[in-house]
Amino acid sequence: MGVITPVGNDVDTFWQNLTAGHSGIGPITHFDASLYDCRIAGEVRGFEPLAYFKTPKDVRRTDRFTQLAVAAAKNAMADAGLSEPVGDPERFGCMIGSGIGGLKTTSDQHTVLMNKGPGRLSPFMIPMLIGNMASGIVSMEYGLQGPNFATVSACATSAHSVGEAWRLIREGDADAFLAGGSEAAIVPLGIGGFSAMKAMSTRNDDPTAASRPWDKDRDGFIMGEGAGILVLEELEHAKKRGARIYGEIVGYGMTADAYHMSAPLPNHEQAQRSMRIALTKAGLNTTDVDYINAHGTSTPIGDVAEVRAVKAVFGDHARGKLLVSSTKSMTGHLLGAAGAVETVVCLKTVNTGVIPPTINLHSPGEECDLDFVPLTAREAKVKIALNNSFGFGGHNVSLVVRAFEG
Repeated sequence: MGVITPVGNDVDTFWQNLTAGHSGIGPITHFDASLYDCRIAGEVRGFEPLAYFKTPKDVRRTDRFTQLAVAAAKNAMADAGLSEPVGDPERFGCMIGSGIGGLKTTSDQHTVLMNKGPGRLSPFMIPMLIGNMASGIVSMEYGLQGPNFATVSACATSAHSVGEAWRLIREGDADAFLAGGSEAAIVPLGIGGFSAMKAMSTRNDDPTAASRPWDKDRDGFIMGEGAGILVLEELEHAKKRGARIYGEIVGYGMTADAYHMSAPLPNHEQAQRSMRIALTKAGLNTTDVDYINAHGTSTPIGDVAEVRAVKAVFGDHARGKLLVSSTKSMTGHLLGAAGAVETVVCLKTVNTGVIPPTINLHSPGEECDLDFVPLTAREAKVKIALNNSFGFGGHNVSLVVRAFEG
């Protein structure tokens, strides 16, 4: 597993900060945000692209979202004990998506076009901004010649990536995958666009308390940036090479609301169906699930809709033993990278028996009455964890992971 996030650029640091309840939200430093409604974000700090690329020229020819993806992929491969594809490279795939792609490149090059004319545009503009380039560059780095494409489904992007990679392995089209997502949209155009939607928090004077899922004073999400990549392998393939196995992906559900560009169905009926499909694929009952890493973005409408969906699916279990938390309270919303990063959270939870908290949850809002593991981490035996990701456009994805028992 590999992550680059606002709370850590490796899995160990990321996990230590999450379980300690540390926030990665702060004032925006990537540009002067003084004129924007939202002036805070979850920026990746201390990231040096040259640590992951061969030359400065390679860095200049890639957008930040690709740089973050390459870093997370290299960390994941190192964590898997791999310096090259094991076995047949034609059976090692790569699927790294992005919800928005090279927004910084798009914005910067538009400025060049307007100020200096078309003759001054970079010949690398298009390869830098297209959303599949992270998947392409990573495949080139390791010579991965298996299935390769990029999912684009807004905030469900990398959950789709992980789920589709899982499915292609199950169907025999590959033995292994690098799968996940990357996002780097903390640029004027990104912050300005989401601010115009009135979707983000304006708690600018208190950044670390701004992302507050299910709290009655929540006022919108906080944008984050980062990447999450997992090495997925067919079980016997992993065993044969003596791989360390963090857990098994056992279920994957996906649906569409077919309702609204940005708002969920009031009772999130299709999110309910996504969870039910994932559990059916896994051959599990609702009472088997110990923990949900929720989409939980800190928006007034979305948080309630997800709670309604969880209650509808899990019934009495939702109000009893089921534990739910949102790590977006600390990382912010990593958009297209969120699903993969939060799958890492689920895998760490089943391995460690520690559930990261939902920080900033002091006074639950109306209908928000589940056990959201408020404020501090909690130890609990977790064998089955479910991760929800929902995206603009009505995309719903649920992934189920199980502790590996040999």
